[in-house]
Amino acid sequence: MKFLEYTVHTTSDGSELVADIMWRYTNYGVAISDIADVIALQQNKAMYWDYIDEDVLKERGDVLVKAFIPLDETESVLPRIRADLEELQANSAGVICLGTLETSRREVEGDDWVEIWKKHFRPISLGCVVVCPEWIDYREKPGEAVIKLDSNMAFGTGEHETTAMCVKLLQEYLTPDSVCIDVGCGSGILGISAVKLGAKFAYLTDIDYVAVESAKHNALINGVEDRITVAHANLLDDSNIKGDIMLANITAEILVGLAPSIPKNLKKGGALILSGIIGSRLDMVTEAFAAQNLTLEKKVEEGEWIALAFRA
Repeated sequence: MKFLEYTVHTTSDGSELVADIMWRYTNYGVAISDIADVIALQQNKAMYWDYIDEDVLKERGDVLVKAFIPLDETESVLPRIRADLEELQANSAGVICLGTLETSRREVEGDDWVEIWKKHFRPISLGCVVVCPEWIDYREKPGEAVIKLDSNMAFGTGEHETTAMCVKLLQEYLTPDSVCIDVGCGSGILGISAVKLGAKFAYLTDIDYVAVESAKHNALINGVEDRITVAHANLLDDSNIKGDIMLANITAEILVGLAPSIPKNLKKGGALILSGIIGSRLDMVTEAFAAQNLTLEKKVEEGEWIALAFRA
C-alpha cells in the first residue's frame, strides 16, 4: 500500500499542536522530528549513549511533523489539513511561534513501517489513570484505571499537558455516581476515564465526525459503551441533561464562546474543568466564566498551559 508522507515545518512549541491536527485525518501514524528531543536525552544522565555526533547537537533547524495518508484520501484530506493549520496560525498569532508551516510531500511504501511506528508508544501514567495503546499488553495494577486507545491516537492521548491536567483534576473532583459531560471529547479519553473511575454515566460531544467515531470506538474497546453517549454536536442540545462534572479541553477562544451555554448543563454545586488555555488568554477565560456565576476554585499549570476548575 502506498502513502503520502505529508510534512509540515514548524517549531518545538508548535509541534504538538500541528501533530494534533494531523491526527484528525490519519490512522496510519504521525511522527515528530525535533533535535531538541535528542538534546534532552543526551542531557539526561540516566540515559546511556554509546556515541552521538557532536555536530547533531549544534543543529537548530525546523521541527518536522509528518503524517502518513493513504494516496486515495489525499485529495479530500490535504485541503482540510491546510485549513486547520491556517486557523491554528491565526489563533496562535503573537502567542505561540509556529514557524513557517511550510509543507512538503512524497510518496512512500507502507509495508511494515506502521508496526515500527507503534513500538514508540508507551503507557502514560496520570495519577491512578494509565493511558495505554490498544496493541500493548499492559497488566493493570491494583488501584489503576487503564484506558485503552486504538491506533488512531488522535485528539488527546494524555501525553499533552492540556489532557493530562484534565485527567488529574478529574480524579480530584469525581465522586461515586457522578454524571460527567465532556465538551469537545476528541478521543473520548476524559469521558472514558470518568466512567472507569466510577462515574455513573458520561455524555460526550464533538463537532468533528472523526473524533466522534474515535470516541465511540474507544468506549467499545474499553467495555464502557453502555455508560457513554457520544453526540456529533457543538454542545448538548438537551438542556435537561445535567452533569455533576463538565470538562472542556479546547482553545481559549472557543471556551469563551461556549461560556454562556455550558452552565445550563451543569448541576448546582457541580464542577467545571477547563483546559487548553495559554497565559495571555487566562484573564479572558476567567472573566467569561465568572460572568456565568461560576467560582474559580483551582488553577494548575504544566509547561505553558493552564487548566482551571470552577464551581457552580
